[in-house]
Parts: sequence; C-alpha cells; structure tokens
Amino acid sequence: MTLPPRVMPAILTPFDERGELDLDAHGQNVRFLVAEGIQGFVVAGSNGEGPYLEPGERAALVEVTRDNAPNAHVMVGIMAESVREAQRQLEDAREADSVLVMTPTTLTRGRQQAVLTFFRHVADSSPLPVYLYSVPPNTAYSLPIEFVAELAEHDNVVGMKDSSGDVVRLQAIVDATPDDFLLFSGASAAATAALTVGCYGVITGSVNYAPRLVLDVVEKAPDRDLQSRLSALSAAVERHGVPGVKAAAAAVGLRPGYPRLPLEPVDGKVADQLAALVAVA
Repeated sequence: MTLPPRVMPAILTPFDERGELDLDAHGQNVRFLVAEGIQGFVVAGSNGEGPYLEPGERAALVEVTRDNAPNAHVMVGIMAESVREAQRQLEDAREADSVLVMTPTTLTRGRQQAVLTFFRHVADSSPLPVYLYSVPPNTAYSLPIEFVAELAEHDNVVGMKDSSGDVVRLQAIVDATPDDFLLFSGASAAATAALTVGCYGVITGSVNYAPRLVLDVVEKAPDRDLQSRLSALSAAVERHGVPGVKAAAAAVGLRPGYPRLPLEPVDGKVADQLAALVAVA
C-alpha cells in the first residue's frame, strides 16, 4: 500500500454553466495545487460534489489527476446507498490508489447491522485499500466507534476520515484501532487538536483555497496562531458550503467552475468578501 500524504484536499470538481464536467479546469487545478506543495488528492469527495457525479466521471477525474500529478496519491470518494452502486463506483476508481467510502444513510438509518454489512461487502470487493468516511455535517450520522474498531480488523480497511470535529471522538478512535490505522480529520478547525491526539493527517476543503496555510498547520503543529488563522478563515468560507469553497478557490487562482444544481454559486457580494479574506490568509 502506498501511504497517502498527511495533507490532501477534498479537491473541487469543476463544472461548466451547463453542469458538464470541465476536465481542462480540473487538470489546471491539480497543477496549481502541486505547485503549492500538495502531493495527494481526494477526488469525488464531499467538496468534490461526489454524490452528484455520474457514471464514468470518477474515472475521468482520476485519469486527469494522474496525467497532471503522476506521483501523487489519488483517493476516490465512494458515495453510494447500496453495495451494488458502491461496486459500480469502485470500477470507476480502479486506477486510483485508495478509496474513501462514505456511510450510507438513507434506508440504513436506524439499521446499524446494515451499515456494517455495507462496509464489509465494499471492503471485500474493493481492489483498492478502503478508508471509512464518517461525515455527520452532511449525513447526520456518525459511524459508531465500536463499528470503526470492528471494521479496522478487516485486511482491506486501512484508515478513516472523520469530519465530526470532535477531538474526544478522534482520540477514542485512535485508541480503539491499530497503530497502522490512518485516521484523517476532515474538520479544519480541529486540525491541530486532531494531530495532537494521534491523527495521521487532514483531508479538508480548505486545502483548495489555503494550501500553504494547511501544510504549515500540519508541519508546525501545535502552533496556536496558525490554527487560529485557519479556523477563522475556514469558518467564514465553509458556512457557504461547497459554493463558498468554490468562490474562495477561484480567488486564489483555481478554476472551480460552477456547482452542479441544485447547488448555486454564492452571490457577488459574498464572493468579494471571501476573496478579501483569502487574500490576507
């Protein structure tokens, strides 16, 4: 298994005004972030509008990422409600290095055994190492720590991204899993604290618009001033969701394009405010 770097963006997926995938823009964004020091990418994650991607689009994003960053670790978001759909997305991810599998939450809500069954089947069938993905801000569901510990025993489950921002929970996951289980924090505001309690690294949307700041936070942790800067910036940007992240990324030179409907771009006033914030970050 190729170890991922400790800092990776949940890279944005650029769409044109018609909602079509803009692969030229994606390639430029990858090159921009590599020039900033980024050595790995999570494509089709939450900030990459993974739930909105169509068959074949994950594969296209992986190919373009490879072409523009041949030495980078490429992790692909798998966002499916059924094992069958997860397996289809795994086929699109076959040229990546690993996959990040989000908790299913629709018909499995309140049916905990079904959640375990989902992850076991996906881990069994994945040709790539599997990272669990618990993102309660989006799904209103946290993968129970006892489930994480049980799934960590599977030979193909090698780590996790937890976006709860709950440092006590992160510490409990570290304590409940093997030493080589790689735990990433998905909350920018919790980056330093997460590293302090034993997390391996961070995967955040903020790497799209503040890559050097996030790299500094991780490399120099614990640095209170750096973390305060990142926390304030990410709070201002991410309160607007993916459209806010796209506006901030555009302000630093990326080509994030439009969000895919039903998401819509932030208005001009908000975009100007975010541009002013990232300019001094």
